[in-house]
Amino acid sequence: MTPGPRNLITDVAGLRVGNAEDHRIKTGTTVLIGDKPFVASVDVMGGAPGARETELLAPDKLVEGVDALVLSGGSAFGLDAASGVTDALRRLGRGFRVETATVPIVPSAIIFDLLNKGEKDWETNPYRALGEAALAAAAEDFALGTAGAGTGALTANLKGGLGSASLVLPGGYMVGALVVANPTGSVTVGDSAHFWASLFEVDGEFGGRGSFIGTVPFAQSARSKRDWVSPIASTTIAIVATDAVLSKAQAKRLAVAAQDGIARGASPAHTQVDGDLIFSVATCEKPIDHVVLNILQIGHAAAVCLSRAMARAIYLATPAPGDTVSTWGEKWGR
Repeated sequence: MTPGPRNLITDVAGLRVGNAEDHRIKTGTTVLIGDKPFVASVDVMGGAPGARETELLAPDKLVEGVDALVLSGGSAFGLDAASGVTDALRRLGRGFRVETATVPIVPSAIIFDLLNKGEKDWETNPYRALGEAALAAAAEDFALGTAGAGTGALTANLKGGLGSASLVLPGGYMVGALVVANPTGSVTVGDSAHFWASLFEVDGEFGGRGSFIGTVPFAQSARSKRDWVSPIASTTIAIVATDAVLSKAQAKRLAVAAQDGIARGASPAHTQVDGDLIFSVATCEKPIDHVVLNILQIGHAAAVCLSRAMARAIYLATPAPGDTVSTWGEKWGR
């Protein structure tokens, strides 16, 4: 497996990502934007999702081009981050044109990070401003770990975070993933340093510890946040992207295939208290020359990238004042 030059979702040409965070509140927002509108779809497998404008991403809905996607902390409050992005894009003249009106299309999804001991005493919802700041910061290079929407993320046993990874496929297709890893489950095997995603690691990108040796007891595979915080304080949200030419229907199947990445990256996954949601993006720059084979490989690559991105999110998380749980680095050393 060969990652792109950055090992980030922005290895898909034409995409940029921006982060904004408030470390006092222990939360943040991440925005993905393209140089031009892109094809997008979505798949939801968690039992407790929080999202905005996802229904229009169904293959039978009118709008074909999406202007930006927003991932945010803040539970329902965090959905307002998309309002800040929408306002800023409208000022830039970006959006769906209806005669003299311009309406930016900005679907979004949120994690629940309200119980991470950050100071949630705001009088004015901070997420609108965080969304606008994240959009303004959008670039090809961006921070991972305790950054953007991953700032306040937690897992069953370690601090969560923001992760990304990419792969170059035969034929030159680029695939990438961006994830906010905040599952009720664990991204590592029990109390070990080994990641569930270790089989897919590339060049020691999350510590090179290899796979867990031995049989994993059921209790370790089923570990959740219930031991120290409400398991409802959960959800993994992600974006997978490719430069291949895909229809909305094909993009939907890409999002479905990528859900395997969450299941490979965390255990348990897709639970009733997780809102696991994946957006899929196609910039449509590279025609598909063998539809079945190439789309199969792109979907598998998206799942692989997503599982690696989840491990990178936890591996790269950094400690901050007031944390109630250790980072992977604090516990195992990097």
